[in-house]
Amino acid sequence: MPKIKTHRASAKRFSLTKSGKVKLKHAYKSHILNKKSTKRKRNLRKGGYACDANAKVIKKMIPYK
Repeated sequence: MPKIKTHRASAKRFSLTKSGKVKLKHAYKSHILNKKSTKRKRNLRKGGYACDANAKVIKKMIPYK
């Protein structure tokens, strides 16, 4: 059985926890920040977890992480 290729863009954006959850960084934090509230920007700083539906797809893209 050949090896599965890792989707490199996904490998850079997502990581797995020990329990198997998919960890991610929030989007919308890179530019056009002056119209966003301080509270919104502060909450975007924190990491997040992918929902179960998306996590299933992401795990297939990063099989060796």
